Amino acid sequence: MTTLGALSAYVVANQAIQTADILQLPPPNLRRELQHLPCRFHVKQPTHVFQILATHGRNQKPRMSAFAVPDGNNKAEMGSSHDDPVLVLSKSNKSSKDPDVKVVASSSHSLANFCPNSEQPGSQGTLLDKLKAVHLHVLASEQWNATLLKLCHRNYLVSATNLVHFLALKCLDLEQLNEDLASVGLLNLETVNSHILASLTAAIRLLESLKLNSLNTKENIGPGIDSQNRIDQLKNEKFTIHTMKKAFSDGELILGPLQHDRTTHIMVTVGQEALGSEMLITDLIKMGASIIRINCAHGNPSDWSEIIRRVKRSSQLLEKPCRILMDLAGPKLRTGKLKPGECVMKISPKKNATGNVIFPAQVWLCHKGAGPPAHFTPDAVLFIDDQEFLSKINVGDTVRFHDIRGRKRMLKICRRLDVFSGTGYVAECSRTAYVESGTELYVKRKKLKFPIGKVVDVPSIEPFIRLRVGDLLIISRDRLCEQDELPGPTSSAPTIACSSGLLFDSVKPGDPIAFDDGKIWGVVQGTSMSEIIVSITHAGPKGTKLGSEKSINIPESNIWFEGLTSKDLMDLDFVSANADMVGVSFVRDVRDIVVLRQELEKRKLQNLGVVLKIETKSAFEKLPLMLLEAMKSSNPLGVMIARGDLAVECGWEKLADVQDEILSVCNAARIPVIWATQVLESLVKSGMPTRAELTDVANGRRAGCIMLNKGKHIVEAVKFLDGILNESSIKM
Repeated sequence: MTTLGALSAYVVANQAIQTADILQLPPPNLRRELQHLPCRFHVKQPTHVFQILATHGRNQKPRMSAFAVPDGNNKAEMGSSHDDPVLVLSKSNKSSKDPDVKVVASSSHSLANFCPNSEQPGSQGTLLDKLKAVHLHVLASEQWNATLLKLCHRNYLVSATNLVHFLALKCLDLEQLNEDLASVGLLNLETVNSHILASLTAAIRLLESLKLNSLNTKENIGPGIDSQNRIDQLKNEKFTIHTMKKAFSDGELILGPLQHDRTTHIMVTVGQEALGSEMLITDLIKMGASIIRINCAHGNPSDWSEIIRRVKRSSQLLEKPCRILMDLAGPKLRTGKLKPGECVMKISPKKNATGNVIFPAQVWLCHKGAGPPAHFTPDAVLFIDDQEFLSKINVGDTVRFHDIRGRKRMLKICRRLDVFSGTGYVAECSRTAYVESGTELYVKRKKLKFPIGKVVDVPSIEPFIRLRVGDLLIISRDRLCEQDELPGPTSSAPTIACSSGLLFDSVKPGDPIAFDDGKIWGVVQGTSMSEIIVSITHAGPKGTKLGSEKSINIPESNIWFEGLTSKDLMDLDFVSANADMVGVSFVRDVRDIVVLRQELEKRKLQNLGVVLKIETKSAFEKLPLMLLEAMKSSNPLGVMIARGDLAVECGWEKLADVQDEILSVCNAARIPVIWATQVLESLVKSGMPTRAELTDVANGRRAGCIMLNKGKHIVEAVKFLDGILNESSIKM
């Protein structure tokens, strides 16, 4: 007769995954046969018990809360040694009023034959018993949550079940067991997230074979918690490693198939800049982007329609599939609009420390819509309204003009380049100039009348407030703030708007507040019905710019938002008709997913991909519950790790662990992950990556997709990232 190894697993309330909210036991005072369990004890005498013990605080004095024991008919029964509610893996923690309570799951030896030194801790017999006890725990968790799993759509049943297995495994302290498994060259239970039950079954089979060979007799090996027939049955059922890997490949339903040797998709965020360059989207897809992201918090349906038209056209011309993700703005707190700046463009050559020009400014001259090619990044782009003027320019000409100060300036034409939508010219400017719409350009030629070209569509300067440590900032309910002065010793405190009344109703003096994904931090000094006064506590050495539409976070506030705003519902109609996926911003708990499912069902959008953006502490803690709720629908499902807001909400020092935990949970649930926020940001903005960014991308290869944000060197960044993600480049 086999004896179960002494397995002690300390189940501690884990805020990261809230396992206690998922897995549940029947009421402890209900005694009944557990014939429905997929596994049960098979022993010759009813002297073994599988116990679930509770311990209190530092004393660690256990008291039994529930146990399973085989009856005279070799069937397990559930019982309770006390009238106290079961503390382990219950749906509600109300039964435990002591925050220091810990729960221990323990399988004990037969009292008659117990001998703690009879086997070495790492021996195959003890190891096999421990592994079988873990196997029982995993199978029981599935049975305890059978009702929850039945609600999942058939497309997600296997994935949801594996997620429950994963959460059951996370309840256990498996450090010693992993060491014992490693000592005999077997799997590490922390690396089998994608096929938990199949891996446990395979390990048990192997250990039983090893034990059989070592003892050379089958009679000395009891079948333990699982018969050989049951293991063979599991092998041929839905939880084999082959089946689970096939389920994992279903991530292509939302992200699309991978091309060539790539292991991960590349997603790129585009906005208004894509409308100013005819070739930008084409170049992005050509360099390797397979998903284009549009943020509905910016722009309007007209702009989005034009971007989508260009994406579809470029995808067809290049014969490269490219999907479209549109993010709903969500209930995110943002700064309001500042007074628009002047429509002026500054052209600045590069100078040395003494003020001498060392490199002239590179200027791109073209008609509207003919942006520069991907390999050329100019310092300024001037759109000319007269096509005749451009057609008569030759390389070597000098284009003259007076800037807005009345000073004479010149542009030396260096090159002519043909682009997708026309022709453009590269010019050099050796002196600083300020250009506005209506500035006239001309070329002097002897005895020839040369047409005059006018500069058009010069964009306005992006307004901002520069904040330094010690400055005061006023947040107002007004939708538009006019900020003409920068903060200083003689000026009044700058003001910026936030139209959300929830902010003014939720904060109180002393609350920390962050702006622009944590680039600026402050403390609330005072509040009123219409204003909040903030003292800046963290900013750059020379101050940090705060502009329009930047994020506002209050990590310690109990502020609560509606799941989908009225704007989100209007945008959802556009998204469903034009995009492949919808990104749901600032989901916080299961209620948000319920509302989302109702809106999708109302619109009959069962094929629209859904990406849950995890950017709050609440969403991180309740991720398993939200995934199981989302799995009740047939919509292809994905998760985005939005690390900007997530770092502010959870703490910068915890971000690495948080993103790893999200990856593990989603891997267990077969849900593809999008690795987002500040990926290769230095490369995108300045043209040169940092070493830390390279290792971040290496970590991102574990995800199904890596997202890049817009920037001056975005095309080069996509090409660089494509080289890293190419399968041949990661093999030594």
